[in-house]
Order: sequence, then C-alpha cells, then structure tokens
Amino acid sequence: MTYVCQSELNTSVDYKQLYEQERNLNAELKEQIILISKENHALRLRDVPMSNYGHEWMVNLQYKVKYLSERVAAFESGEIYVNMKADHKSVREADFREMKKLKEEIATLNAQFITMRENWWQVFNDMQKTHEKELDRKNCAIKILNEKLLETYKQLYAEKDKTRDLKKELYEVKTELEDEKGKNQKLQSQINRDHENSSLPSSANPFRKNKITNNREKSDKVPGAQPGHEWHGRRWYDEPTNEIIIPAPLELLNNPMYELTGNLVRKQRVGLRVEVIVDEFSTPEFRHIITGQIEHADFPENMNDEVTYDGSVKAFAFLLKDYFNVAVDKVADFMFDITGGKLNLSHGLICALSKQFSDKTEDDRNKILANILLALALNVDFTNARVNGKRRSVLVCSDGFNVLYYARMSKGHKGIFGTAIAEYLGTLIHDHDLTFYKYGSFHQECLDHILRYLKDSMENEAHLKWSEQMRELIREIIHWRKHLDPEDTRNPNEIAPEKVAEFEKRYDEILELARLEYEYEPPSDYYKKGFNLYKRMGEYKSNHLLFLYDKRVPHTNSLAERLLRIYRRKERQAMTFRSFEGLEYLCNSMSVIASLREQGKNLYQGVTEIFNRTNPANEKTA
Repeated sequence: MTYVCQSELNTSVDYKQLYEQERNLNAELKEQIILISKENHALRLRDVPMSNYGHEWMVNLQYKVKYLSERVAAFESGEIYVNMKADHKSVREADFREMKKLKEEIATLNAQFITMRENWWQVFNDMQKTHEKELDRKNCAIKILNEKLLETYKQLYAEKDKTRDLKKELYEVKTELEDEKGKNQKLQSQINRDHENSSLPSSANPFRKNKITNNREKSDKVPGAQPGHEWHGRRWYDEPTNEIIIPAPLELLNNPMYELTGNLVRKQRVGLRVEVIVDEFSTPEFRHIITGQIEHADFPENMNDEVTYDGSVKAFAFLLKDYFNVAVDKVADFMFDITGGKLNLSHGLICALSKQFSDKTEDDRNKILANILLALALNVDFTNARVNGKRRSVLVCSDGFNVLYYARMSKGHKGIFGTAIAEYLGTLIHDHDLTFYKYGSFHQECLDHILRYLKDSMENEAHLKWSEQMRELIREIIHWRKHLDPEDTRNPNEIAPEKVAEFEKRYDEILELARLEYEYEPPSDYYKKGFNLYKRMGEYKSNHLLFLYDKRVPHTNSLAERLLRIYRRKERQAMTFRSFEGLEYLCNSMSVIASLREQGKNLYQGVTEIFNRTNPANEKTA
C-alpha cells in the first residue's frame, strides 16, 4: 500500500498548467470548427443534390460543431474552471480523510510491529543461547572425534605401512613362487621326458617298465587270429636229413576193425648241429742238392699260416662281436662250447676281424656310395660316440637299400665334409639339424619328432589348445598319406589337390591359434619349448609338408634312427673305443652289414663270402 502526504498532493496539481492545456485544446477546437464551417459552406455552394449518407454526415457534423461551440463558450466564460476547482477540492478532502485513517492504521501497525520485534528478539536470544550450548556440545564432540580421527589416521598409516611391507613381501614371495613353479615345470618336463614326447630312445628311460604296454584301443574281437586270416604254420622241410619209420602198433594191425588208409602221418623234429670241418692240405717237399733251397707246390690263397680259419669261422665270430654285440670273451667261449672244444679262437684274432672286413669291403662301400648319390631321398642323422674318453660322432646315410656309416671327429660342417652328404643333390630327411639345410636340394623334417614335441607341449602347457589340434592334424595327414594307392605313381597333391589344400589351410589356422594363445599368455621363462616349436613349425612349414608333394619322400627319419640304434647298442657293450681307427673299422663294417640286411640278402653267407676274398695288398694275415 502507498501513502501520499499533503505536501505531495499540493505540488502534484498545477491548475495554471491545466488551464493552459485547456486553452490550447480550445484553440485547436476553434480551428476545427472554422475548417468544418468552410467545408460546410463549400458544400452548400454546390448545386449537387446530397445522398442519404451525405445528409447524415452533415447532420452529425453540425452536432459536433454545436458541442464544440458550447464547450468553447464555457471555457471562455470560466464556468468549467470553477467546476473543476470545486471537484478538485472535494477530492482533496476525501483524500485527506483517507490519509488520516491510514496514518492511524500505520500507528497501530507500528505498535504491533514493535511488540512483535521485541518478542522475536526474545525468542532469537533464547534460540541463540540454546544454539550456542548445542554448538559447545558439538564442538566438544568434534574435538573428541578429531582426536580419535587423528589417532585413527595414525593407526591407518601404520597399517598402510604394514600392508605395503606385506604386499612387497607377498610380491617377492609370489615372484619366487612363480620362479619355483617354472623350475618345477622345467624339472617335471625333464623327468617326464621319454621316447613318446622327446627324441630320447625308449632304452634311455631309466624308469621304464620291463613290459611295453599295448597302446592300441581295445575292441570286442577275441584275442588271436581273426576269421578269414591266412594260417601260417612252421615251415615244412622237404628234404629231411634222416627218415625214421615208426612201425604200426600190433593191436591195430591185428584188429579186424581197422584197415590201412594208405596215407602216412608225418611229423618232423628239427635240430641244430655245429660241425668243425678241417681241410688238411699236404704236398711233397723238395730240397735243392747244391743250394739246399726248400721248394714245394703252392697252397691255396689266404693259407699263409699253418692253421688258417676260412670265412665261415670268421663270419660267425665277426657277426657275434659286431652285429649281435657279444663281448670278445663270450664269443671265444661260445664258439669253444658249441664246437665241443674243437675251436679255440684267440682274442687278438677276434678283435682283428673288424679291420679285415673293413679292408676287404672298400669296393663294396664305393658301390654303396655311388648308389646313395643317385638316390631320390636320403635319411641322415648324427649321434655321439666316445673314443678313448673323448667325444666323437657317427654319421649315418641311407636310402632304404644302401647304408653308410661315417666315423667323424665332430658334428657340423666339419663332420659332413668328405661324406656322401657333401655331394648329394636330392632330398634329405633329418631331425631339424640346421647343418643339413646347407646340403641337398630339398628337406623333409621327421614328423615323428614333431608329434613327440607336441605331446610334450600338451603335457606342460595343458591350458593351450593349439598343440593338441596340431598333433591330431599331423596324425591325420600321415594316416591319409599312408593309405594312398601304392600303385599310383602320382604325387599326393596330384591325386587329391583339394585335400592337400585343406590340410595346409588347417595347418595355418592352428598356427594362428597358437599365436593368439601365446600373445594372451606369454610362455614361461623356464619352459619355452612349446613356443619355440610353434615358431619352428611356422618358419619350416614347407619342410614339414614336403611329403605331400613328393610320394618318394617319407614323413619320418626313423630309418636313420633305427640304424644309429644299432651303433648305440654296440657302444653300450664296448663302453668306449681305444682309438679312432677302431671306430672307423666298425663304421665301415656296419655299412656293409646294414646294406646286406636292408637288401634282404643272407647276412651270414654274404659276410662269409667277403672273408673268403683274396687279401688286399695292405692286409695283414690273421
């Protein structure tokens, strides 16, 4: 509500100014009247008859002129001014009465406001005192809580320090634990390494069982030969040494209920007898009468001593010693016993047989070398040897029909120099020996070793899937390759190109899976064989799958390994060689023996024939 005082009312109305405004308005009205009169006069002067609308307009205009004339006259006489002053006075008196009433109301309201303000101040003071008391109480509580919080922070920081120390200790323990786990995994993989998951032979496992378990899956078939299987009995000898007739029993001959069928029931008993054959040669002796020189007829070749053993005796002792790995003492004892004490060979004669055989077979080895150089695929491998306590090496080469053993001072390029591999231009099958990649034209790695390494990865990285999938794929490829038609001369990729392409695609997909698995979980520092195998299979993919493009190339290097196992058995029996020449004689002898065996020839007859050959010029008589 707005209140206006008397002074404001007196100064708000200016009658003189109002009068001047009215006079100005009156002057404007006069001018309008004059204009309207002139228009009316002009209209009257026209002799044009007016329409109803024009007549109405003239009437309305005349009324306006009359009203304005009366109003101008009133202003000029001052009557309106008097009336306006009287009205204004009555209005002012009403305003003063209203203002007085309002002032009384204001005074009443001021008194009420003062009372309310005093009451409010009293309430405010009470509330303030209460609030201050509450603040004091809360400040005390806050102080206590701050002290407790400070103590809690001290305890918290102390616990954080302890936790940090414990975390540090835990990290060190976990790090040590991971290292121990890695070492344990490495040792466990070494302990579990055998012929099934590494390149070790089955005989190298010290904890192997005496009986080799049968790994074939069980079936519902009964043991033994199956229906339709061809019967293979013992071989019947058509020319028996002795024929013994058993007389018919009298109870059957004299019994009228029985009659002869005309058939003879035959059974043979086979025995073995070793007989010493001694051929004694003699000739008359002549003496020159004058000079006293003794002369006689020439004896057959190789008979330089009083007693000479022919090739049959030497072959028997030689094969026992160098092929069946029987000790020299046992060879002499066995031949003494089997001949009833008639044959007593000296140890020196038995030990010299290797050199004799090596000297007599130089031409045979040259022929074997020529055949190997013309072979389409060659299995090669190295193994260690011991000569007089020092490490040496033995290299073997074979095409499946011809075999060559080499005694070498070391492995690597020095060991290959001067062997058939250095001049060979065909395909080499080996066990990922990088030295062999410098020789030959193509290379096929042994997939049997790959399967073993994949199994080792499966056992030591059981959380990874790639090794199991790759192992199944390799086995499937080998199985498919083995069951191709042997009479089909085409290569596998020419027989079924879609199948070979599918194998390669799956091979690449499994390697990609291995890459993702090793990126997600890197290999342990103590076991990286699985990761290294994955990298190797990616880099040497063509060398793992070469046998899919050449039917003449086998998928395995088991031939070379089998041939080297023959030497390893001899080395375990001999323990060590006294000279490098002795190792060379053995390798030369084993080359011819293994070639005879691989070619399916009679081993004893072949060795006997070799020992019966004429002595070379550089051979010493036994």
